[in-house]
Amino acid sequence: MKFFTRAVDRFCYKHPRFGVQNLMLYIVIANAVVYLFSSMDSTGSFIGYLRFVPSRIFAGEIWRVVTFVLIPEGSNILYVALFLYFYYFIGSNLENTWGTAKFTVYYLSGMLITVVYGFIVWLITRSALISGYVTAHYLNLSMFLAFATLYPDTQVLLFFFIPIKVKWLALLDAFYFLLVLFIYPFPLNLLPIIAALNYFLFCGGYLSGVFSPLKYRLRKYTKSPNPRAFKSKKGAPPPYSHKCSVCGRTDTDYPNLEFRYCSRCVGYHCFCEDHINNHIHFKE
Repeated sequence: MKFFTRAVDRFCYKHPRFGVQNLMLYIVIANAVVYLFSSMDSTGSFIGYLRFVPSRIFAGEIWRVVTFVLIPEGSNILYVALFLYFYYFIGSNLENTWGTAKFTVYYLSGMLITVVYGFIVWLITRSALISGYVTAHYLNLSMFLAFATLYPDTQVLLFFFIPIKVKWLALLDAFYFLLVLFIYPFPLNLLPIIAALNYFLFCGGYLSGVFSPLKYRLRKYTKSPNPRAFKSKKGAPPPYSHKCSVCGRTDTDYPNLEFRYCSRCVGYHCFCEDHINNHIHFKE
């Protein structure tokens, strides 16, 4: 995972103009337009032209490998509007954190993994059943897991009035993935696992820091047997060697995270591996 993350960061650094700025905004608008046209189509043929159908793709309808992410979830207008807004909120924040290039790679990678799995299942089973299940549903949910990993303490209003941190919703999201794994028949039950694979490729480094051994988290407290060492003193050295100037993570709390210094910033400013290529340079 670390090799993959480094390769993506290296690519984004060499190609800073790669990607679609405000990608999630365009996807949300396209979903809204598709919903509007599909609500006026009583035959359901309009949505049928956008679905992922491997047999039709091999027949020349190439657009289906992309348009399946433009099909909105559900038929109720309030339900669709709520989820489109929520996905836009998540996607725009991820793009602001990762940068346009990395977020675009993340979404395209999720689409690619889903499409490849859909083709493999169809080639093995020759069943059209997979066509109705290859959607952006699990990809968007995995995007929410990425957001919750980066911003676990962000609060949202559940049912518009219950404040709850996204990390608890992420646990429900993960439980839903496991539930599908045991309820749905094979190979449809593996679709959430395929989507989660994309999440682990991009966020595995964060998880390795979160679930690092306790001794690393307590290391700054075990350097001295004096209880007063727990209190910070003016002029005392900080309990870390590197701290990201963007997200504030340190090598003490995240021992597996790499830190680097930016040569384009004025002064000595350290950044973690996720922000070394995605930050505003310090001018003074």
